[in-house]
Amino acid sequence: MDFLSSYKDGRVLLRVYVQPKASKNRFAGLYNGAIKLAITAPPVDGKANAAVIKFLASFFNLKKKNLEIKHGLQSRKKSILITGLSVNTVRTQIESISR
Repeated sequence: MDFLSSYKDGRVLLRVYVQPKASKNRFAGLYNGAIKLAITAPPVDGKANAAVIKFLASFFNLKKKNLEIKHGLQSRKKSILITGLSVNTVRTQIESISR
């Protein structure tokens, strides 16, 4: 299963699996067809969700408003809607970290 899909309007859906309370924010490989993110924030009061958005916005050089948690607000499995980048750009940037 691929961790990326795109809409006809150009938006991108990125599937992530979040590991909260990690030692540092980082990409941690693949997990069950999703990109695994290690996030330092705890999974309470939306802190981990906010940290995921902040981390991905910084990584993709986007404003936080260009990212939205579409599914999984209370789950480790999340779908992040990205506006402003093509699916190929997102894929290339993610693949660049594994080289």
